[in-house]
Amino acid sequence: MKKILSIFLFFSFCFALSQVNRNDTIRVENHPKDSIPAAKPLGEAQILGDIKDKNAPAKITKLSPTKAGLYSAVLPGLGQFYNKKYWKIPLVWGAVGTGVGIALWNDKQYKRYRNAYVAELNGLPHEFSDINGITKTVLGNAQDTSKRQRDYAIGITALIYILNIVDAVVDAHLYEGRHDPDLAIVPSVINDQFSKSEAKAGLTLSFRF
Repeated sequence: MKKILSIFLFFSFCFALSQVNRNDTIRVENHPKDSIPAAKPLGEAQILGDIKDKNAPAKITKLSPTKAGLYSAVLPGLGQFYNKKYWKIPLVWGAVGTGVGIALWNDKQYKRYRNAYVAELNGLPHEFSDINGITKTVLGNAQDTSKRQRDYAIGITALIYILNIVDAVVDAHLYEGRHDPDLAIVPSVINDQFSKSEAKAGLTLSFRF
């Protein structure tokens, strides 16, 4: 009897153990999968595109020196406006305007003295007749001086006009260099081995290829 009871208990224990293992297996198999999808591998084209974007050089705005020169030739200061050098515009206008004003004033004086000189030669009255010491020699020298100063003013104004054009062209040429990220002038500390002082301040020009 005891032997039969032991066999029965052994088979009951094995049956219960098999049911537990079977239920655990079913629960594991029916467990919902993770809803987050796995990351897809990057394609070769996308990888090459990312590399090109990182290695692509910075965009540099370029200005046309020809346009800058033509603009300044048409209207002084317009080339500086094109180059975004706005602070130079009042300087150009002031220099050209001053030269033109001096030339016009001396031309007016020259015409006055010239008319008086011609009238003095012909014995006719003129605007300087009532002033003592006014002779044809004095009037002749005065007209020559006014004429010379007028010509100087015209020449200086023409030179300023040309420099205005040259300045606009040069600025347009240098605009790309000023905005080149590979070319920069930066302050630095320079160690001087031949001097008693340990370090000196200065500027360095760096250029990256």
